[in-house]
Amino acid sequence: MLQLKQISKTYGQTTALQSINLSISAGKTTILLGQSGSGKSTLLRIMNGLIQADSGGTVYFEGTQITQENALNLRHKMGYVIQEGGLFPHLTASQNISLMAHYLGWHQDRIDKRVTELAQLTQFPLEGLNRFPLQLSGGQRQRVSLMRALVLDPGLLLLDEPLGALDPMIRSELQTELKDIFQTLGKTVVLVTHDISEAGFLGDIIVLLRDGQIVQQGNLAELVHTPADPFVTQFINAQRSPIEALTGNL
Repeated sequence: MLQLKQISKTYGQTTALQSINLSISAGKTTILLGQSGSGKSTLLRIMNGLIQADSGGTVYFEGTQITQENALNLRHKMGYVIQEGGLFPHLTASQNISLMAHYLGWHQDRIDKRVTELAQLTQFPLEGLNRFPLQLSGGQRQRVSLMRALVLDPGLLLLDEPLGALDPMIRSELQTELKDIFQTLGKTVVLVTHDISEAGFLGDIIVLLRDGQIVQQGNLAELVHTPADPFVTQFINAQRSPIEALTGNL
């Protein structure tokens, strides 16, 4: 689905990414995991062409190289959920969801049908579709953001810490719902998080980054039992839960 070759990105004197090579498998959920400032969000934005890699780096989406000229059209095949949702406060939930469908000239009947389908998929109350973002709970706003990303039925879904601002109970509930949605739709998903438990629960493949470089990629068991670098173990142990600390399981 995605092929990244020699991706580097610098901002002035700051290096965000260093020579990243990465393949994103179709139909799988890939997690970009790491500390704040490790380059996760920058890498995600390069994947959908919102920012350009430094010269020499290339990104291929379904075999087509992403360029400044074709990035906008290719993004119609990608859903993108930014941190904290990014909803327009002056638009209702339904209007936020259907923005791109209106832009592309969909008939209103088609839009209404698609919005209803997505509300049912995400367990969003139909009566909430006419409410504005400030009238919705945090969990509901994230569902609206997800529906907006899915409205064009993209093959690729990119999520940048979509649950980071939610309280633990709501976050756990939405993690379960997201996993069910990913499995139901069979989408290719790339999700950014700094939470190892979220990565292990949602991800088929975990890509751990540090200082703009890939330290290790694999499933959670591989990171735990066969770490490629001492940093992998340090990162995992730093997120030890109170229960694990009491039982000594990690």
